[in-house]
Amino acid sequence: MDDDDSRLARWENRSEVPLFLLSLLFLGAYAAHVLATGWPQAAHTALLALIDAVWACFAVDYLVRLRLSGHRFGPRYVAHHLLDTVVLILPLLRPLRAVHIYQVMQRRHEQPRLSLYGRVISYAGMSAVLLGFSGALAVYQQERYAPGATIRTFGDSVWWTCETLTTVGYGDVTPVTFWGRVIAAFLMLMGLALLGAVTGSFSSWLYQAFAREGELPPGR
Repeated sequence: MDDDDSRLARWENRSEVPLFLLSLLFLGAYAAHVLATGWPQAAHTALLALIDAVWACFAVDYLVRLRLSGHRFGPRYVAHHLLDTVVLILPLLRPLRAVHIYQVMQRRHEQPRLSLYGRVISYAGMSAVLLGFSGALAVYQQERYAPGATIRTFGDSVWWTCETLTTVGYGDVTPVTFWGRVIAAFLMLMGLALLGAVTGSFSSWLYQAFAREGELPPGR
């Protein structure tokens, strides 16, 4: 098992950065496919082929990680590698594995470059931007031609995504399709999770700051 762990670590060290760059390529190709409506059909066919090829790379990486882990695929493996499984099913979220890139880089250093609170804020901010952009693209693709849709432009979709992730929810624009609402439910859950992570981290930082300055009441 130790040999399996070392082989898995070597694979991660070699593959994480190239796969992260591929994830950005995937996101860019998908964005061009959704937004560049004036491009010829041949260009969209090439974009779809590129998207499929990059996803195939993600699938190969997932299978290699499964093989090198020494475990069998099943509920237990999925539970312990939830992020890997989610980004395979929803490759638009693959850039979220930037967290793993940071971990790979830190194996070469004894101390982290950022504090825990700094990392939480950085990851939450990056995740919010990524989820917002990806969610806006996905909802726009589902809603733009739907009968009775209120999300007709990409700007409408971005505005709706900001409302959803920040849990404001004005209700001026809403998805009407089935898959649009599925995406909306996912973004609502992620918005709550991100808000909770940032709020909890900030509260903990304030508590420690007050404790260091002796401003907390006795017994706390």
